[in-house]
Amino acid sequence: MTPEEQQLRDEFCRWGESLFMRGYTAGSSGNLSARLADGFLVTPTNSCLGCLEPGRLTKLDAKGVAVSGDAPTKEIPLHMAFYEARPQAAGVVHLHSTYATALSCLEDTDPNNAIPPITPYVVMRVGPVPLLPYTHPGSAEIRPLVLAKAHDHAAVLLANHGPVVSGRSFRDAVFAAEELEETAKLVLLTRRLPVRQLDAVQVAELEQRRPK
Repeated sequence: MTPEEQQLRDEFCRWGESLFMRGYTAGSSGNLSARLADGFLVTPTNSCLGCLEPGRLTKLDAKGVAVSGDAPTKEIPLHMAFYEARPQAAGVVHLHSTYATALSCLEDTDPNNAIPPITPYVVMRVGPVPLLPYTHPGSAEIRPLVLAKAHDHAAVLLANHGPVVSGRSFRDAVFAAEELEETAKLVLLTRRLPVRQLDAVQVAELEQRRPK
């Protein structure tokens, strides 16, 4: 194992614990992945993000086939579809965070953008978040749905399931997932109130600062 891979494994587990301890996901829900030079790291199946061990993370080859570590999460099709659609992505975070998941369950959530532009940071760090139709967890049917949206979107919301967020680094994906969840909280707190959204000119200016 290279020093770079060991460093990423350690970082992977630290951020997993941080997300769990701050309540972004509960029990054995949620899963993470990170790109390696020769494949990917993913969370093992039924693992708790707060109790990940660097040596037990699942390693996948470049095609998404497990080659070492514990048995992988069933959500490999979801993660691999993101990496296929976004070659620049180095990390993917899928959480069952409370507020974003709540938005994914509401009938009137905008399918084109579940997270309206109410703060500059959600525009810069996340961008528009389309809502994808429901598929059961681990289903291969998620692949074409992700491929249809992820090329132009760093994050999606899975209907009745939760958010999936990518980033140019694993840490960037974590930060963007946190920003999405906190904005979803604001959206629900201000629901039915006269909210002042950022206008098109302001959004366009902020989008120029967002990594592509």
